[in-house]
Amino acid sequence: MSIEHFIQLIASYGYPAIFFLLVLGIVGLPVPDETLLTLTGYLIFKGTLHFIPSFFSAFLGTLCGISLSYSIGRFGGVRLLMKYGGRLHLTQERMDSVHAWFRRWGHWSLTVGYFVPGVRHVVAIVAGSSSLEFGTFAFFAYLGAFFWAGLFICAGYYLGEGWDAFPEMMRRIAIALFVVVLSASVVFWFIRSRRAKRSG
Repeated sequence: MSIEHFIQLIASYGYPAIFFLLVLGIVGLPVPDETLLTLTGYLIFKGTLHFIPSFFSAFLGTLCGISLSYSIGRFGGVRLLMKYGGRLHLTQERMDSVHAWFRRWGHWSLTVGYFVPGVRHVVAIVAGSSSLEFGTFAFFAYLGAFFWAGLFICAGYYLGEGWDAFPEMMRRIAIALFVVVLSASVVFWFIRSRRAKRSG
């Protein structure tokens, strides 16, 4: 679906379109979430939409989508997804990599996972299948949703006509930060292992 289609949907259905598109996008259907949010900010800039209802439509849509993903993991929908989840790009390799991410970063992966390509669609399923308490899940996941939605909407608003360059720029930054943090973690683990061997 092209950007023009999203513009038409939002122009025709307004805030409910933002809400439902983000629910579908967070669950894993092919909706470009960051582009949608940045587009929303741009439409606020143009005066087509208003900030507060736009933000809450996006925020609540993200909450519903991420909570649905958590429920799928919590109540045993993982096997069904693994069988029929090809359209959601949900493979065993992807599940394994996000499980490793979740074990490494813990609950904070629910907060920062929104900003890492390929993580936010799956990390809530992993959290649910790990039997993480809903209250803990909600605190970290909803906190991330607030900042994620706010950042991209505000970026679209302040960038104005240049809004469409921001999602790709953020994806590159997120990947670069992920590589840096992962590399630093490996170096830290290596140094700690060497020290443990020397002391042992």
